[in-house]
Amino acid sequence: MGGALRSELLDAFPHGFSTAEGLNLAEIAPGTALVRPEQVHSDEVFVVTHPWDDAPEGDAMVTNRTGLALGIVTADCAPVLLADPVAGVIGAAHAGWRGALGGVLENTVAAMGSLGARPSDIVAAIGPTIAQKSYEVDEAFRERFEDRDARFFDFGREGHRQFDLPAYVTHRLKAVGVGAVEDLREDTYSQPGRFFSYRRATHREEPSGGRQLSVIALPA
Repeated sequence: MGGALRSELLDAFPHGFSTAEGLNLAEIAPGTALVRPEQVHSDEVFVVTHPWDDAPEGDAMVTNRTGLALGIVTADCAPVLLADPVAGVIGAAHAGWRGALGGVLENTVAAMGSLGARPSDIVAAIGPTIAQKSYEVDEAFRERFEDRDARFFDFGREGHRQFDLPAYVTHRLKAVGVGAVEDLREDTYSQPGRFFSYRRATHREEPSGGRQLSVIALPA
């Protein structure tokens, strides 16, 4: 599968999280059509019934239809793939800090529920994303979050914190009742050559256009 990583929780579903090598959709989910939104760091979720001619702006998708591969791209933000094996419903979400804080994960679970999924039956996997040790933020960033979110911020150099995005995403998923969450624990920032990282590229003044692709489909 080229550079694709997998989650044990999603083993029953064709899926993959790419590295910088990319992935081969025909190997992961043969015969499917890739569906991707125009990502804008929002809380917008779409129920997908067929391939799009023009991708709408949003950051998550759900479906109960075979023949569709839901795909999102990331380069530090958290790619989250979800599935309810009982109801036969899948989802894919792009969860950067804005989307996670704004409710994209809760909205994804709710959209899956509209197709018959139950949160307690849903399993979710977080693919390659920037890790806390690599994610320095300032105090203004910290103030966007609630006091109860303090545990996701470690103190760093003076006037700065280290934000744990994957732990925050896990928290938001579990808070809405998702049955199980797996974090693949792959830091995009600290592994040049293996993953694209928007933040690393910016710091190094390098081109920042590279992205990882994450996909999930229902079994044929």
